[in-house]
Amino acid sequence: MSENGRKRLAEDYAGLKPKKGWPERNLRYIRYRLVPQIFRKLIGDPQHPKFLPPVKGKVRVTWIGHASFYVQFEKHSVLFDPNWAKWIGLVKRMQRPGILLEHMPEVDLVLVSHAHFDHLHKKSLKGIESRDGIIVPRGSGDLVKRLGFDPVVEMKIWEEDSFRNLRVLHTPSHHWGARFGHDTHRDYGGFLVSNETRSVFHCGDSAYFGGFKKIGAREKIDIALMPIGAYEPPSGRDVHMTPEEALTAFEDLGARLMVPMHYGTFMLSNEPPEEPLERLMAEAERRGLSKQIVIPDPGVGLEL
Repeated sequence: MSENGRKRLAEDYAGLKPKKGWPERNLRYIRYRLVPQIFRKLIGDPQHPKFLPPVKGKVRVTWIGHASFYVQFEKHSVLFDPNWAKWIGLVKRMQRPGILLEHMPEVDLVLVSHAHFDHLHKKSLKGIESRDGIIVPRGSGDLVKRLGFDPVVEMKIWEEDSFRNLRVLHTPSHHWGARFGHDTHRDYGGFLVSNETRSVFHCGDSAYFGGFKKIGAREKIDIALMPIGAYEPPSGRDVHMTPEEALTAFEDLGARLMVPMHYGTFMLSNEPPEEPLERLMAEAERRGLSKQIVIPDPGVGLEL
């Protein structure tokens, strides 16, 4: 591994070892979150996607659920972390997808932030048609090469490229990329996608870290899609942000608007499912940021 690679590993890699107290946290999760959610009925009504392009100078952002977004620029469209799974192992989906997979149009590009099963869902990816293929972090190309995408592009952190006049930049995060535990060679991060008038930042999964200031210092961001849930994982590891930390990261980025994600879809952590959004809005009000927070209903396209 190069010196830069070792430095990034030390700074951004959350590691795989659980923190002290993980047996008790796992028992609490199984008893109060995992077992009850199996018997909960799905909520929400899927919507039909809007096929017409957004108003000139705007971007349409449609939350499908969890970290999945359908984003339409004036002439192009991208799909972030597509996941239509009903189950992830023993974890049941709580909210129906905002758009059904069979209603999805062909997109220009698919981007996957990292290899975890709730972000890189192979069955969902098989159902997507993409003109310019798929982009994944370095080391994850083998996971998607047989899913029908052409081309499959791997990107390193801070690497950028242009696809049909869309600029794509792969950004760092504080997380981990192993899908099975032993495959720690897989990278992880977020993506900034922009055209001439709008830029959209998809954070992927991340704990709070200094990299948000670095991203904000070098990039102009209009809309930041930020994770606010799964901050009490049974492992106790530093892998996700609290709502308060997500707001601090949003401020570090210097973005114009924040759209929350990674909550209300899968019960992955010990916090109550309604808590992330409640905490986010309370803290946004305290910081005077309420007008910059946009809360999407699944499947409803917002022109921003």
